[in-house]
Amino acid sequence: MTPIDEQLVRATAAEHGVPGPVAQEFIARSRPCVHLVPYDEVPLSRRENARPAARTGGLPALPDGTDRPRHGGPLVLSVDCAMLPREVLDIELPADGHLLFFTEIEYEPDSSVVLHVPAGVPTTEHSATYELDGDTVRATVYEPRSLYPLTGQTCLSDWREAPATRAFLAGDAGVAGQEGAGGTTAEDVLDNFERAVLDALCGGTRPGVGVQLGGFSDPWDMAPDEGDLVLLAQMAGQAIDHDVFTMNLIVGTRTDIAARKYAALRFEQQC
Repeated sequence: MTPIDEQLVRATAAEHGVPGPVAQEFIARSRPCVHLVPYDEVPLSRRENARPAARTGGLPALPDGTDRPRHGGPLVLSVDCAMLPREVLDIELPADGHLLFFTEIEYEPDSSVVLHVPAGVPTTEHSATYELDGDTVRATVYEPRSLYPLTGQTCLSDWREAPATRAFLAGDAGVAGQEGAGGTTAEDVLDNFERAVLDALCGGTRPGVGVQLGGFSDPWDMAPDEGDLVLLAQMAGQAIDHDVFTMNLIVGTRTDIAARKYAALRFEQQC
């Protein structure tokens, strides 16, 4: 795993007047992630070597002789693991092959499925129509769109509750918590610092709501990645279908994710 870029965080903190202990608390409450974004959201500085690493929607390509998951829902995301930045995430994903995510994004899923299709295995693309318990079923097929990997960083939403940061906000660390020159508050300073760090680590501007692998979740309600559970992926409904306004989160233990025990994952939808 590539550690958080502490040098960049500390340099950015110094530029914004954020004390070292506050920067350290930010680092301690951060995790790396990979954003999957459309090409037009890839920073100009990174476009020359940009290669797609995922695709929304489309039809699933499954190993020959394998049926479509019976109750997984439509295919919403395919990730080409070999095209992901290596040694970035602090969760263990397959080095190659494809991860296929089947789930409902328009309403709370009854069940969801993540499959790993190993590299080199002969596959067959399955049609949208298939047989289920004697009935002909037609799966929803979302428009396929290529997504490009963008390394980034996430931080806990409550990182400002850490001791040194609370003291900074209260004015106990030599920086006034009330409005100072130009009407800037300590809260403004932290806002600008956090935004500058996260934008810089993405090589431009941090992506908005979309698809993210690893890192901390950015939920609309209670965060599901607590305790032993960590985020595998989160997908905004709009990243799959522009008219769907949901947040879909997939979490599991580090052990289960590393062992590819995807049946043990927990799926949650927020809207």
